[in-house]
Amino acid sequence: MLTSVDFSGRPFHFIGIGGIGMSALAYVIAKRKLPVSGSDIRSSHITERLQAIGAHIFAEQQATNLEFFSSSPNSSRADATNVQLGESANGAAFLAASGVRGQVIGDGEEKTLTPTPYHLTPSSSTVLPQVVCSTAINPANSEYRAALDLGCPILHRSDLLAALIQDYYSIAVAGTHGKTTTSSMAGYVLLEAGLDPTIVVGGEVTAWGGNARLGKGKYLVAEADESDGSLVKLASEIGIITNIELDHPDHYESLAEVIDTFQIFARRCQTTIGCIDCTTVKEHIKPAISYSLQPEIGADYTADCVVYRGEGTTARVWERGNILGQLNLQLLGKHNLSNALAVVALGRYLGLEFEAIASACATFSGASRRFEKRGEVNGIRFIDDYAHHPSEINATLAAAKIQVNGLDFPQNRVVAIFQPHRYSRTQTFLKEFGQCFSSADLVIVTDIYGAGEPKLNDINGERVAQEIGLHHPQVVYQPSLKAVARFLTENLQPGDLAIFLGAGNLNQIIPEVVAFYEQTAQGMPQEYRLRA
Repeated sequence: MLTSVDFSGRPFHFIGIGGIGMSALAYVIAKRKLPVSGSDIRSSHITERLQAIGAHIFAEQQATNLEFFSSSPNSSRADATNVQLGESANGAAFLAASGVRGQVIGDGEEKTLTPTPYHLTPSSSTVLPQVVCSTAINPANSEYRAALDLGCPILHRSDLLAALIQDYYSIAVAGTHGKTTTSSMAGYVLLEAGLDPTIVVGGEVTAWGGNARLGKGKYLVAEADESDGSLVKLASEIGIITNIELDHPDHYESLAEVIDTFQIFARRCQTTIGCIDCTTVKEHIKPAISYSLQPEIGADYTADCVVYRGEGTTARVWERGNILGQLNLQLLGKHNLSNALAVVALGRYLGLEFEAIASACATFSGASRRFEKRGEVNGIRFIDDYAHHPSEINATLAAAKIQVNGLDFPQNRVVAIFQPHRYSRTQTFLKEFGQCFSSADLVIVTDIYGAGEPKLNDINGERVAQEIGLHHPQVVYQPSLKAVARFLTENLQPGDLAIFLGAGNLNQIIPEVVAFYEQTAQGMPQEYRLRA
């Protein structure tokens, strides 16, 4: 793929523009008044927001979408009879690589398309856009194949992010876990401090109404993804590394390969900020600026007098042996206090007063799908969380336990509803998944969300439930989302915190379950009625 990016006015076309990562980049490009188009087979509030700022969105992914920026609308045509799928110069390689599935996998949802035959011939008046795609795009996708045949510059989304990073004083936030929350909080602190940053993150944040914003200041805060190895392309002034674990066995064969990727990223950053509670970061990255929740290990930034409560966290923060002051967070749990210390370290490095940092952190409510409250009715609290790795699940459920212990009901339970994500990850971490639900009182497991991966015969949701059952007394397997919803409407009770865990489409059933309990609320005692 080409890596040069033209910001002088040449159009951009995004294949799969509705994905959480792709849409953030498209938003910034469109707000910079550059021509933007994109395709996605499902309309959403994300694609509607892009349309509202001038991006042209196609509801189908097909070769003729690439004609949109032609100066003459009729200068090129699709001819379904001339060339059949696989007959282009590159077709055989694409089909061999893809198994002729023709799938496009968007962020957080699985989509299937049937490739269509095409033949496009550019004329002298055709403006070929720069075509942006992610690793999730199948090589058999007809729109992608047409872009190659036409000679469009093809950019991986990491190429575009890398180019944007070079345009600003950039802060890239990387790590196996916590990067969305940390990058969102960092962006929020800079915004509240009046620095007007540009922000590109992997979650939606209420403060700027989405997953991206274009600022007028010199700073860019970006979430940096390691899942496909493209992290090595990024070179920012400041790189934050929250932790390092193996999370994507579909791309990496070992933790050593993951470490290599992060080491290259760290070398390409001018300054690294890292959490040395993670021994891998401590030993293999050796960050220039360190933070830790353990005061005794000598990090540059640390915390003590920590109080974890159901409504938030408080701690006293230290900077190189000196007390900075108290930090109050709405976010729950140790992992989010650690994320906040990263932001404190960043803010101080940029010259911000601690009072300004702490004031902003106190009002930061988090990103979507990161312990996001989706409703409270009949004394039942509904939480949506993206956690899909054993370490994330363990940390999230520990935070949930803190919150549920503060609820005033005769019996309080953490009810964990889990949708495993990817066959490769589930198989690799099966034993770890079995042991990470100790903070839950009841665990409901549904089948695996494949995210486009081929199904493995020896791994499924029932097998995951069985593994968890070796370590947990209350585990239920429900094979479909419909079955999960039905089980929840029959078994939740006042005092439950129902937390939906996974990176797939499990959260689609939350409105249905909440609506059921809203409809039955009128027959409940007053203290159990809708509180949200």
